[in-house]
Formats: sequence, C-alpha cells, structure tokens
Amino acid sequence: MARYNPRLIYVVLDGGSDAPEYGPTSFELADTPNLDMLATRSKAGLVHVLGMGIAPQSDAATLSLLGYSPYKYHIGRGLLEALGIGIRVKPDYEVAFRGNLATVENLFDIVDRRCGRDISTDEARELLRSIEYLDLGVYDGYAYTYPAKAHRVVTIIGSRTYKLSPNVSNIDPAYRRVGFISEAVQNPGNKVVKCEPLDSSEASRITAELVNRYYELVYEALSRSEVNERRESQGRLKCNAILLRDAGVRPGNIPMFQHLYEFKMASVVEMPVEKGIANLIGLIIAEIKDYKDLETRYRAMAERAVEILEFADAVYVHIKGPDEPAHDGDKDRKVEIIELIDKYFFGVLLNKVEMEKSAFLITCDHSTPPELKSHSSHPVPLFLYKDGLKSDGLKGFSENEAARGSIGTLTGGWDVIPLVKRIIWG
Repeated sequence: MARYNPRLIYVVLDGGSDAPEYGPTSFELADTPNLDMLATRSKAGLVHVLGMGIAPQSDAATLSLLGYSPYKYHIGRGLLEALGIGIRVKPDYEVAFRGNLATVENLFDIVDRRCGRDISTDEARELLRSIEYLDLGVYDGYAYTYPAKAHRVVTIIGSRTYKLSPNVSNIDPAYRRVGFISEAVQNPGNKVVKCEPLDSSEASRITAELVNRYYELVYEALSRSEVNERRESQGRLKCNAILLRDAGVRPGNIPMFQHLYEFKMASVVEMPVEKGIANLIGLIIAEIKDYKDLETRYRAMAERAVEILEFADAVYVHIKGPDEPAHDGDKDRKVEIIELIDKYFFGVLLNKVEMEKSAFLITCDHSTPPELKSHSSHPVPLFLYKDGLKSDGLKGFSENEAARGSIGTLTGGWDVIPLVKRIIWG
C-alpha cells in the first residue's frame, strides 16, 4: 500500500494553455464541467516552466515540472526519445538526436517540417529501412535511424574512433539551442540550418561535421525512395529529409525521483519522450495501447491512472492532445480536444476515485497559442485540489482565473513538486 495519503493525481495537458492577450483562450472557450468543478475547489497560480521569457520544449518542460531543473541536469531531448523507444547510447562515442521527417526542395529549402503530418508510424518504418544504418564516410562515423511515432524519428550519430559531444546546434530552424536546452523560435525561417559546434572542442567539431554529412546522405537516399514515389503519386508531400535537433547523452548526475522526493510515483504517458523521461528518473510506466479514437484513449488513460494508484503514492499523466492542433493554428480543434479530455479522461477519473482520499495537480508543460502556431513563453495555469484545502474561490479552469489564485506566479517548474508535497502531505 502507498505510504502517503491522499494519493496525488498529477495531470499535464500538453500545450493546453494559450496567450490571453489574443482574446478568449481555448480553456475559456471549451465546455469543461469537470475541470471547472475541480478549479472552483482549488488553489491556483501560474508557472513560468523554464523561467520568464523562455518558450519551452516538452522535454525540458516535463523534466522541470517533475522537479529536475534543466539548468542543473543537462539532458538533451535526443537521449530521452532514444530511451523512450528502448535505445541505449554508448558513452563518449555516440550522441542521440530527435528528428522530424520533413519535406524539402533543393536540399535546404523547407516546404513542411512534418511532411504534411500525415505519415503513419508503419509508413515511416517502411521509408526508413533504406537508412536504418548509414556509413558516414568520415571520422569512422555511422548513423542509426529509428522510427518513433508518425513523423518523429530518433537518430544515433556515432564514431568508432573519435569521441563525440552533444554540444552542437540544431539543424531544425524551429528550435535553437540556448545553453543546454532548446527554445521554440517564433516565425522560424524556411531554410535548413547547418550544424555548428557550440564550443571549441574537437569532439563538438567532429559531431557537427557528422550531422551535416548525415543530412546530405539521408536526402539522397530518401529522394530515391519508393515510398516517396507512392506519396507523390497520391498527391502527398515527400518525406525526403530529417531535421535533427536536441543532441543528448546520458548524464551521470541524475538522481532517481523516489530518492530525490521520497515518494513513489508512477506514470501514464503516450509519447516516446515522456516514456524516456520516466525511464531516466525511475518512474513506473503504465502502458496503454495506441488507440486512434480519442474517447477510447482518454478512458484508457484514466482507468490506468486509477489502477496504478493501488501501489503508488502518486501518478503522473501526460496528455498530448491539445498541442498538435495548436501547432496547426486550429483553435476549434484544440477546444474540441480539451472538451474530449474533460469528458472522457476527467469524467471517468472523477467517477472512479474517492475525492476525500485524492489530490489533483493540473497544469500544462507550455503554452501553444494557435495564433502563434508554436510554443510561447507565456506562463501556464496550475490548479491544486485537496479535500479540506481552502480554495481560492475561482470561477473555472483558465489562465486568467489561475492568475487570481493565492499560489501566485512560480518562476520555475522545478518548484512545483516541493510546493505540492508540502501542501498536500505537510
């Protein structure tokens, strides 16, 4: 049995929040009776997940919300994506990257960063067979490319002889390296960016050269692919390039979550990067099937969360849904998905748990305003419910209501776990 009561249900709505200055937000437009009920009984506040002025990516944002400052623990998303699909990275001689299958012309002109966002995981697997392994021809270099989910890939750049470094720039113009994290770029250009070393070491210089060589070889191979010939004949975009970003290797200073915070937390997560984070910090992972139907998926996530609380003090649930339509600028679809989450995740969850024995922490990993079609630096709402906790008397679940809450504004997501632990368990 769990050591702590009440049991904590920690839910992150990926990209759920918007920018209030553009008018009513997706949360304000959505019909969310379950989220609103919890909000009216909660304390609330806002969180700058990676600090003020930073537009987070999901990897650093999720680690931050789980109590790991990316400014202290230097972990690239490439490593997390690799761990999430079961790939190990050799110390010193391999570097992992997150990649997007993309459509380009004339080698460097980007047509679509996600090749229409219509490639299935199975189709991607077929496409990538021709580049599963590449000899890079310089510095004893090689590369393995693995399908992750849909347009997402994991690439391992390695050398049999030379040491490599993750301290290199992204070639995906939509994300720039800022120290050891990547920040979303507002209105990125449509040119592939050459990979550059970010320090003067030989390892970084060689890694950057191998990345650039990889990009060119992949373009040559995928441009000849039968899969792309078929896609073109169907009037679909070719997937003829891979945009790499967020180089990572396994750091040596990562403490396990339970040792760091002294309670046992499990996780219900959908995407490889969140699975990689859970793997890295020692969270139990409760798998769910990759249901295409959102009603079924959200029901399954709620049911798994309830099941896993039988032997854990807390469960972390990361729901991807709102982020993707926001990137497409489709606010109506974002609102629709938030309503589905409220009905089929929170509705099921609230019917299955005992409220007096449960606590809820609900937030977002970053804001993705559909008006911007990208992550932004706006703070995200945070709502905390516990039976008997004096509420802030708010009207519903939204960014503007959260701003009125007594928690105030936190300047780092890594402060959330210590705060919540103190409030709900003393």
